[in-house]
Amino acid sequence: MGLGILDMVGLGATLIFALPVGIFGLNLLTDGQTVFGGGMVFLAVLMVALPQYLTMPQDLPAIAAEKVVGGVAKDPDDEK
Repeated sequence: MGLGILDMVGLGATLIFALPVGIFGLNLLTDGQTVFGGGMVFLAVLMVALPQYLTMPQDLPAIAAEKVVGGVAKDPDDEK
C-alpha cells in the first residue's frame, strides 16, 4: 500500500521529531547508559511506527468510504 501525499507529509513531520530522539538515544547508548538510551531509541521507533499501523479517529471516514465504494462498485476482475 503506497502512501498518499498527506501521509508522506505526516511521516516527514513525525521524522522531524523522532530523529533527534533516536540520535540522542544512540549517543546515550555509546556513553554506556544502555537502559535510558535504549528507551529513547525505542520511543523514536514507536513515534514512527505507531501512526502507520494504528487506526486513528481521523482515519475512520476514509475506511468507511472505502467499504461503501467497494460494496457498490465491483472490480472487473471480480465478475469472472
